[in-house]
Amino acid sequence: MATGWAPPADVMAVRDDVAPYGAKRRALLGTRFPTDALVIPTGGLRVRANDTDYPFRPGSDFFWLTGCHEPDAVLLLLPNPAGEHDAVLYLADRSDRSTSAFYTDRRYGELWVGPRPGVRETSAALEIECRPLTELPHALARLAPGKTRVLRGVDSLVDDAVLGYPRGQAARNAGPGRDVELAQSLSELRLVKDDFEIARLEEAVAATVRGFTECATELPAASALPNGERWLEGTFWRRARVDGNDVGYGSIVACGPHATTLHWVQDDGPVREGDLALLDMGVESRSLYTADVTRTLPINGEFSDVQRKVYEVVLAAQQAGIDAVRPGATFLDPHRAAMRVIATALHDWGLLPASVEESLSEDPKAPGAGVHRRYTLHSTSHMLGLDVHDCAQARDEAYRDAALAAGMVLTVEPGLYFQPDDLTVPPELRGIGVRIEDDILVTADGFRNLSSALPRGVSDLESWMRQQRPI
Repeated sequence: MATGWAPPADVMAVRDDVAPYGAKRRALLGTRFPTDALVIPTGGLRVRANDTDYPFRPGSDFFWLTGCHEPDAVLLLLPNPAGEHDAVLYLADRSDRSTSAFYTDRRYGELWVGPRPGVRETSAALEIECRPLTELPHALARLAPGKTRVLRGVDSLVDDAVLGYPRGQAARNAGPGRDVELAQSLSELRLVKDDFEIARLEEAVAATVRGFTECATELPAASALPNGERWLEGTFWRRARVDGNDVGYGSIVACGPHATTLHWVQDDGPVREGDLALLDMGVESRSLYTADVTRTLPINGEFSDVQRKVYEVVLAAQQAGIDAVRPGATFLDPHRAAMRVIATALHDWGLLPASVEESLSEDPKAPGAGVHRRYTLHSTSHMLGLDVHDCAQARDEAYRDAALAAGMVLTVEPGLYFQPDDLTVPPELRGIGVRIEDDILVTADGFRNLSSALPRGVSDLESWMRQQRPI
């Protein structure tokens, strides 16, 4: 096996545009912990069944700091005498024909999985010092436990290596808190996107708009199938794979009463004329930033009177939420604005057993507080970026209870969901679910709707759908 081959072709080492941004991000993280060594792993392959793995996706925090797509890699940020950190990226080197793994390793050998960048290529592309993964155990052994923080729960081998050192009771007690602070800091630093990240999000949104357009075109074909939701799901997934890395999360294709199930990911129901199709989908770009957009479409191209009634309330609520986005506003302001519109409409329809103000009270013990939530189910916004629910480890005071700042990207996605068996609503409303969601960038003087290319208004949406239907 080892003889009779032409000289191996080199893997191209092209500088990645993310390289200077990664360096800035690593420096920024280092300022939070100037005297500590920081260990950030990406994680490894996960077995799906026997010798078959799930597709690998890098850990978001690790990727934000490096731009490296390779599994099993670990970033070390080591404090130096200048008060900064030296970055060293440990990753598996190539399993090319110079190694026995080329022929024998079904998981990493390049005969089995194709060529991939190793130490030399990654160092050139990402402009970071790289070393073979085989050197990592020795590097971890040199770290002082009381001066080391680890992004835990990503790579058990790294956790065991760093946490396995003898240490006193005080160090054991302090360790988990110190590591939590690292995870929190990473999430909080990622809240504000740089220019590179915003451009990648714009790419993901543009691909998502194309995917929605193709789904609208495929509605008649989906209607002819007993499980047409799957046809629409597959239509969007194809666009995600062509234009990006994958979908950013499990696509929700919920038609008819399925739209009242918040996380309907079975996507195995029919697509019927006269029903609504709630499509909540997002393309994850090749740089791993994801869009998150929802549109509720009349399958036959036109809303019925009762569908329009519900849709227009959700649209007004969403617009109120979007209008509340600006620097200095709190993260919850868009939610509060959207819920006021919805609670007022529900009250006007006679569905609230309390006043609007009572229902909107944020005191959970107040009479009537939150009764509108029976029909709204979820919050209006979440941060968006490398993860669809981005920056999830950030503290409330930096995220949920904090002010918005230019560079943040959040969704605004109110909804109304009338369950098919909900006897508190009139029969004509039962089984109707509507959600409208857009990706909103906070700018220096307000906001920019990144997904505005996809119509939202009733007339615009119906006109757009007529344009997409096959002649």
